[in-house]
Amino acid sequence: MAASALHQILRPTDPAPTVLTYAWERLRVDPLPGPRGPAGFTALVPVGRFNWQIIPSSDTTPPGRSTLPRLAGQIDARLLLIDPGGGAAGIRRQVAELVEISAAARVWIVDVGGDAVAHGDEPGLRSPLADGLALAACTALPVPVEILTAGPGLDGELSEAEVVARVEVLGGERLHRLHRDEVQPLCDHLAWHPTEATALLTAAALGARGRVEIRDSGTPVELTDRSADIYRVDLPALVAGTRYVASLAETGTLDQAEDVIRRICGTSDIDYERAKALRLSGPRPPRPIEELRRDADAYTAEARAKGIDYLTFRRLAEALNPSPDDIARLRVHSTVPLWPVRDSR
Repeated sequence: MAASALHQILRPTDPAPTVLTYAWERLRVDPLPGPRGPAGFTALVPVGRFNWQIIPSSDTTPPGRSTLPRLAGQIDARLLLIDPGGGAAGIRRQVAELVEISAAARVWIVDVGGDAVAHGDEPGLRSPLADGLALAACTALPVPVEILTAGPGLDGELSEAEVVARVEVLGGERLHRLHRDEVQPLCDHLAWHPTEATALLTAAALGARGRVEIRDSGTPVELTDRSADIYRVDLPALVAGTRYVASLAETGTLDQAEDVIRRICGTSDIDYERAKALRLSGPRPPRPIEELRRDADAYTAEARAKGIDYLTFRRLAEALNPSPDDIARLRVHSTVPLWPVRDSR
């Protein structure tokens, strides 16, 4: 969703982009740990030898769930599926094929938050498996590759200051600061789509400022004037200055990629999800809306006492532990796609 929006904002006269994306939902949406490959979907449309397009009539194989088919019918982009089962080498085949088919002049790697530009030893950095595979896969392509980082610090890993400093070290630049009218179309998608970082980016562009509690751990992040900024870094500069991209570049399976990340970071994203999936495996039947609102108000009061101004809907879901569909019933009509703590609802 962010990639499609940034393309429309930065290249408004270009045709609709081809967006290659992971099907990797949070466990509150998809109960299966890790990303879905093509075998996890039905009714994908083959594109060339190595690619598959997601269309509105595509669906996931139970018990997996994905929001991508619905999103494919609502954004102005051709949505294709990353298959991480072949490691970075397999994803590189996919990207190279799409560059050839579409006669693309360049490739953008879009990241909201900024962990994609990390050196790899920052204290707040969690396991960078998804970003690392995408970065490694785009080495040695026949066209220029740029990383677009939007909303520095909004994913709760590197701080805003760390992201901006890394961009400067890598010779990057600030391209643009998002404005209210540019992100207003995203609000319709965010009314149902569970993306957390893009909701924060949109809220910042709409004018929200203050402390937001995010993720399952309740990490606080600050919405500032810089939170709506977009930065550009060239991929070769980044590869030379990271600890893990070169090591991932020749991986041929997802298991190999996980092993690389474990050696460098101690664990992988999917290890964390495997453990969490066991904790969430019990039944969570739907609850009456009055009960959900009462519990939400109680947690809102706790957050207010800690100096929090907003909660993401993901954070609210983690705090209340509702059924997978219940959190949508708590979404409120607000000027920003967040749950307000200090403002009356």
